[in-house]
Amino acid sequence: MDVLIEAVPNFSEGRRPAVVDAIVTAMLTPGVRLLDRSSDADHNRSVVTVVGPPAAVVEGLLAAARVAAQHIDLRTQRGVHPRLGATDVVPLIPIRNCTLDECVTWANVLGKRIGDELGLPVYLYEAAATRPERRNLAMIRQGEYEALCREIGNPERQPDYGPVRVGPAGAVVVGARPFLIAYNVYLHSGDVTIAKHIARAIRERDGGLPAVRALGLLVAGQAQVSMNLVDFRRTPLHVVVEAIRAEAARLGVGVAHSELIGMIPQEVLFEAAAHYLNLADFSSERVLEVAIAKTAKMIDE
Repeated sequence: MDVLIEAVPNFSEGRRPAVVDAIVTAMLTPGVRLLDRSSDADHNRSVVTVVGPPAAVVEGLLAAARVAAQHIDLRTQRGVHPRLGATDVVPLIPIRNCTLDECVTWANVLGKRIGDELGLPVYLYEAAATRPERRNLAMIRQGEYEALCREIGNPERQPDYGPVRVGPAGAVVVGARPFLIAYNVYLHSGDVTIAKHIARAIRERDGGLPAVRALGLLVAGQAQVSMNLVDFRRTPLHVVVEAIRAEAARLGVGVAHSELIGMIPQEVLFEAAAHYLNLADFSSERVLEVAIAKTAKMIDE
């Protein structure tokens, strides 16, 4: 039985390509396949998407975290995106013949090894969280690296694995979760307060859209609404985009363009296309390439 999980590690480095190359190279242990990588200098962050058998992915992530810790110093690292560590967050996602609970088990395996072998404090989040307040990444990352340096000795901030101390590489947040969509919307404005207002209006924690997390940032002088859609079936992507467009218009600004970070399921794109084209009773089987692929599979079987 072919078991596959996906990992989408985020590293606090987006300005030194050689460092990112070294991290990605270390991650690609036998059996691990690279699907996507992206870096952003303003966020000073890189996001990598890999898939493979769980044991292979864990080995690759451990190797990547080791390289990141050697090259990234949180004492001097700066960017507009919040961060807690060199290897900032590592979610494991079930893809094929694997459950979320099994990903929780692998998250614990990875977290313990990072703590034991790399000597880094590790926090478990989302489905792997050991405390209710740690399910939400934002709560763990509150105050970022600087606050953690001061507070890690406090009972509520002690890690799940690894030492109760913080070094230059910071801490690592490891977890298990369903697939999410990382999506940014840029506005025709350089006023970050507008982006922050829109983020508050649409995110779930402030009474906005279910399963939407959002921040307002300033990226290269342009206001950006940075989002994670943690359940695109509860709130489809096009619903979020329309909500941002409406709120921005109310504030007198327009939407410039959008940006996808990492991967996206094709059903999300099909659903958005059907919405904007006003296609009633649309089915993905009406897409030529999907129909051809389905026919080819039937022939192979």
